[in-house]
Amino acid sequence: MSFHEVLFPVDIAFNSEGGPTRRTEIVALVSGHEERNAPWAGSRRAFNAGYGVKSLADIEQVVAFFEARCGRLYGFRFRDPFDFKSGPAAASPGAGDQTLGQGDGGATQFQLVKRYASGPASYARRIAKPVAGSVRAAVDGEEIKPGEDFSVNETSGLLSLAAPPPPGAAVTAGFLFDTPVRFDTDELRVNMAAFKAGDIPSIPLIEVLV
Repeated sequence: MSFHEVLFPVDIAFNSEGGPTRRTEIVALVSGHEERNAPWAGSRRAFNAGYGVKSLADIEQVVAFFEARCGRLYGFRFRDPFDFKSGPAAASPGAGDQTLGQGDGGATQFQLVKRYASGPASYARRIAKPVAGSVRAAVDGEEIKPGEDFSVNETSGLLSLAAPPPPGAAVTAGFLFDTPVRFDTDELRVNMAAFKAGDIPSIPLIEVLV
């Protein structure tokens, strides 16, 4: 897949708008009941980074970034202002934030995930782009050392333990992460007169699966 491991300007990203999107197909029956089906296994996030452009310097940054990505051709990292931590937004990541799996006596690799729970239902989101140096991990509640006891592939989100955890031992982790996205347009239309008057250009971004 065509992907550049570069981060969209964070100061612009943190003033953007957007969030998760799902696709649901609904068929209305003659009886008045509905049949609902979800063709997507998970959600996909979409953003408009245009709201974060506040100056001519911001425009220059975005144009350069857009050109270097060749429009929609190459994906990149984006710091979702609303969702970039494994735990609560107001807290620093902790080693016990998310359960990745349990030991079986042989497995040493576990995928980073973030779970969203409400009532009896939950959704596990695969995290493929952790922020370098941010991952903390624990086995059976005891925090382990990065580089010595575990390592993380920062381009896939795969956590590798130096030794397999005991059967039944919970493997947990906390981290910061980016969302892999691409531009959802092959053209940027910037009207300088309108911008100076207060209009905000549209910079659509869409999440990509990696």
